[in-house]
Amino acid sequence: MRCRFRDARGDRGSITAEFVITVPVVMVLLATCLGGIAVVGQQIRLQDAAAAAAREAGRGSGVTIAARLVPGSGVSQSTQGELACVTVSSVARVAALTLPLVATSCALGGGR
Repeated sequence: MRCRFRDARGDRGSITAEFVITVPVVMVLLATCLGGIAVVGQQIRLQDAAAAAAREAGRGSGVTIAARLVPGSGVSQSTQGELACVTVSSVARVAALTLPLVATSCALGGGR
């Protein structure tokens, strides 16, 4: 009795070729996803720092807490009516990309 599914000589090594093409694509996709997660994490840290600095500015204190929470970030303070607003900016570097990140938060300025 002969086997109907014999190894065809023309298909030899096709799995290896598909594997060689698929693995780098999967690795690039994984690196992109991990880079995106890192950027989102940095944006969350910026937003938390801006909120903490706005609360401090509302109390009449300085906004140095933002620089301590996110080292290397730029901090600017403004007033809009009774609100004390703080903007924290930073740069995210993912592979060859440089992405500017900005977070702004305001708090009621009742501590003056």
